[in-house]
Amino acid sequence: MSADPLHRAGTPQRSTTSQPPSGSGATAIEVRRSARRRRTVSAYREGDRTVVLIPARMSEAEEQRWVSVMLDKLAAQESKRLLGDDELAERAERLSAQYFGGRARPKSVRWVTNQNTRWGSCTPSEGSIRLSHRLQGMPEYVVDYVLLHELAHLLVPGHGPRFWRLLEAYPRTERARGYLEGVVAAERLPHVPGARGE
Repeated sequence: MSADPLHRAGTPQRSTTSQPPSGSGATAIEVRRSARRRRTVSAYREGDRTVVLIPARMSEAEEQRWVSVMLDKLAAQESKRLLGDDELAERAERLSAQYFGGRARPKSVRWVTNQNTRWGSCTPSEGSIRLSHRLQGMPEYVVDYVLLHELAHLLVPGHGPRFWRLLEAYPRTERARGYLEGVVAAERLPHVPGARGE
């Protein structure tokens, strides 16, 4: 018998499997519905599959929304396992191969702590890419977007139409940009004494 109470014999549940959104990191999503589960939603990785556990009463729209929320949560948890500079360089190489045909070849990719007003920077003449330590702990797709942004600068120095066409290949560009804009906007909010959570 499984230690997971959702898998006890006789527990009514329905399971569906689907392909994940592009860039989510997993190859399949399995949604398991349970009549015993009332309010909570949880998720975990099982090999290359993501399993999302939800209450049976949820609508299809709620299911889709919660799957998206849980994929983001898992990605954020996974990216908190801090990548070292070597892993960051390997990731950049993999992203360049996947989205730019391997044409963007940095000589160095590393985290830095002196970039507080920008997420990343690139010096094309040196082939160096630096990412702000502030990205550590953000979802993988956000870190990947910033890496791709800087890799694109190795191919196109400015931010003209050619540059943005390169980034169109990454399916989560707009979402990652929105996430980063949200972080910046939140940092600009005034501190209100006595706000919830204090």
